Amino acid sequence: MAATSSASGTDGRNGKRDDKAVPPPLPEPLRVPVADSHTHLDMQSGAVEDAVAQAASVGVTTLIQVGCDVQGSRWAAETAAAHDGVWATVALHPNEAPRIVHGDPDGWSRQGAREPGGEAALDAALAEIDALAALPQVRGVGETGLDRFRTGPEGMAAQELSFRRHIDIAKRHGKALVIHDREAHEDVLRVLAEEGAPDTVVFHCYSGDAAMAEICAERGYLMSFAGNVTFKNAQDLRDALAVAPLDLVLVETDAPFLTPAPYRGRPNAPYLIPVTLRAMADVKGVDEDTLAAAVAANTARAFGY
Repeated sequence: MAATSSASGTDGRNGKRDDKAVPPPLPEPLRVPVADSHTHLDMQSGAVEDAVAQAASVGVTTLIQVGCDVQGSRWAAETAAAHDGVWATVALHPNEAPRIVHGDPDGWSRQGAREPGGEAALDAALAEIDALAALPQVRGVGETGLDRFRTGPEGMAAQELSFRRHIDIAKRHGKALVIHDREAHEDVLRVLAEEGAPDTVVFHCYSGDAAMAEICAERGYLMSFAGNVTFKNAQDLRDALAVAPLDLVLVETDAPFLTPAPYRGRPNAPYLIPVTLRAMADVKGVDEDTLAAAVAANTARAFGY
């Protein structure tokens, strides 16, 4: 699922530049430095050093590198240890847990075909996430949660079990819980209530409506908005952002995915945070510097750096 960021894409039939393969230009730098609260550097092309430097050049001085499986979580922890301004989260993505239990014959998760491992394999993977969560450069447990879009009914028991175990890991280590919630709002909120939420909960790539944003605000959950808040068909997200308290708002790329308009469909990267943040400031009715200062403080508070 990695996106290409080749700057030399062309259409072989007519020699024309393939704009979808060309990274967007650098935006005007922010005056107040901020963090990208959720990115996947391991799915982006190019060196980590270049991504960090490019982001810093436009005022994005902190990156939260997010793990989605055991291998990616190890990489996140190693990368955070090696680079100033990069912190890690570790987890089994909601769609990873069912693949561990039931197998992944098509190799959809980029790890090759896998045989069913059952709950014993899930336990072993969660034990490694637990160990990684203890590391000082790891500041969150996630992305975890529930996904009704890619996992069918047969995988939901494994998914929910994994989610509950991640909640426990986050609480025991005193780390932020980073939520992936896709078409599962009510069940995510239910499980959090049943298990007892950690002190810090971040809804990554917030996907609920304004009513859910009010529930999150009541419970003190942070809401992180990605480039899709700029999409024409995303009025529900803008309505949610409008009612979200300023002290509970974060900004993210989820790069290489969800590139903000007007660059939708092209490679995303942390340096594009200013594009999303400026759109968010318009929705909130505040100036860019006010929003940047708020999200910078919120992200530092959430991830304890």
